[in-house]
Amino acid sequence: MVQPAWDTHPEPLTVDSAPRPEYGSGSLADLLPTLAAGMDVPGMTAAIEELTAADRNCVFLIDGLGWEQLKAHPQDAPFMTSLISSSRGGTGRPLTAGYPATTATSLASVGTGLPPGAHGLPGYTVRNPATGELMNQLRWHPWTAPRPWQPYPTVFQLAQDAGVHAAQVTSPAFQNTPLTKVALSGGTFHGRLTGEDRMDLAAEQLAAGDRALVYTYYAELDGAGHRFGVDSDTWRGQLMYVDRLVQRLAEQLPPRTALYVTADHGMIDIPFDEQHRIDFDEDWELRAGVALLGGEGRARHVYAVPGAENDVLTCWREVLGEQFWVASRDEALAAGWFGQPGECDERVYDRIGDVVAAARDDVLIIASEREPKESAMVGNHGSMTPAEQLVPLLEVRS
Repeated sequence: MVQPAWDTHPEPLTVDSAPRPEYGSGSLADLLPTLAAGMDVPGMTAAIEELTAADRNCVFLIDGLGWEQLKAHPQDAPFMTSLISSSRGGTGRPLTAGYPATTATSLASVGTGLPPGAHGLPGYTVRNPATGELMNQLRWHPWTAPRPWQPYPTVFQLAQDAGVHAAQVTSPAFQNTPLTKVALSGGTFHGRLTGEDRMDLAAEQLAAGDRALVYTYYAELDGAGHRFGVDSDTWRGQLMYVDRLVQRLAEQLPPRTALYVTADHGMIDIPFDEQHRIDFDEDWELRAGVALLGGEGRARHVYAVPGAENDVLTCWREVLGEQFWVASRDEALAAGWFGQPGECDERVYDRIGDVVAAARDDVLIIASEREPKESAMVGNHGSMTPAEQLVPLLEVRS
């Protein structure tokens, strides 16, 4: 039996040993195009072959609910667990989030139906080539004009243009954010504060058209994981609550509806010691030749001082190569980390680090001075390990 790539320990790890996301057949970017193709939206491709068409489709995205975490807590999520065996054509298989497995990147992949190298949100923080500054793509800081940054229409917009009733039902706080505009706009936005209200209104929106595409979202599970860890009492309490929300929505689906429950990434807890948390701000070797440190602890974009790219790559491989997959930008693109080879837009190319480092082991590259809040998180994500990369695709049909 051949062991998966993440169970082997080549020294150093080779770029091709990283488990590449299933772009084009089973990634988050393939979900909405598959559903829209089943509703006869022009230009959409049904890439996830196990899914059958429905007139009404709802995607409920639970932030931070990884596949491995769900499977590890069946007693806390009995309803979602009961759906596994009948989902994805009876295979029960998960999706891959895409790289990096982080919220801004994944939400853009969901909404646009494109991989990160095309939609252009390839990390938590990335360099803006026009200014040379790091841009936080979740908080959209510093301000950058949204449409030039991500110019493609969303699947919701294309569905609406094709006569499908499209709607998003989520927190009112997200209505006017740039991330919503570039990743999830199209159709009507409905802000509701409580999870129960979102489920009830999502069901109403599904019934509002003969063809409907509805998106709803829940964030608090992710917050509990970051703060307390993915096996904490707080996280498990959130999982119990969201399980009840899924059941509440499932019981209200109008006829001819398919509900899909998924997530943007999984999560892994990292111990608080120097062995597991390597501090960039205190490591002169890792800092040498680096102009900007982007990404996040388990998925770093490293931007070198001009002329130092090869030296930085060599150093990071020597220091981290047994624990991280360390690649040059071109190596990561050729290996399919940000989409299938050739899918990276020219405008996105320089947003990706000169060096890209993805954690294989239970380790972080923190930056205690420049990223104090992120460096203090218990639960983390971003890389290509199963705990971070695999997300559920649970299905209920009426």
